[in-house]
Parts: sequence; structure tokens; C-alpha cells
Amino acid sequence: MWTHGSFYWNELMTRDVERSAAFYGDILGWTFETMPMPEGGNYWVAKVGDGPVGGLFPMQGPEFEGMPDHWFSYIAVDDVDARVGGVRGAGGEVIREPFDVAGVGRIAIIKDATGAAVGWMTPVPMEDEKAS
Repeated sequence: MWTHGSFYWNELMTRDVERSAAFYGDILGWTFETMPMPEGGNYWVAKVGDGPVGGLFPMQGPEFEGMPDHWFSYIAVDDVDARVGGVRGAGGEVIREPFDVAGVGRIAIIKDATGAAVGWMTPVPMEDEKAS
């Protein structure tokens, strides 16, 4: 179960997913499952046992030019569309308007009032949440 305003997901944005997976697999014992991304390539879900702990996102394309590999965080919000509506008025910037990721949730990328980038997401309900 997620809570509005809490950090929900972290992903490593990297140009060398295989090298990153080998590093975290060796050092932390993470295993990985891949899932296809709509724009091509695969997203790598890092796991401890059967539970997901983060992801590896392959930075491909000109929009990532000059950007160093880095960890990126997502904060869970109750209604990403409504929350993004207040970003500009609070001194922030919307980098990517809300979009859907099937089976994951609705996501937006913003910069806060200081210019720090962060993802906001309204996660889709997990199976155990749907049952309650």
C-alpha cells in the first residue's frame, strides 16, 4: 500500500544497463526481470527475492545528451493530474505532462521550486489492494 507524499519508486537512469545490473547483482544480490517499454527496449526491474526494489532505465535518445547516469526518485501522489496543476503556481516547472504506464500508474516529471527534478506518480492498485 502506498501513501500520498511518500517516496514510492527509485530507478537508475543509465546508458549501460547490463553493466549496472552486473554491479548491483554482484554487490547487493539483486536479480532482474525485463519488461518491454512502449518506445522500444527493455526496462529492468530489480528484485530482492520476489519483491521489486527499483528499476534500471536505459537512457537512449537525444533527450538524454549530456545527462550523467543517476538515480531518480518518484513520489506517490493521490491524483497526479490535480497535483501537477499546482506546480507552476508554486514556482515549479512541468517537464513531462502526466502519462500512463500500463500496470504501473500515471506519472509526471516535474522540477520543484529550486529546480530539483522528481517524478510524481499515482500508482495503479496492486492485486491485494483491489481485493480490500
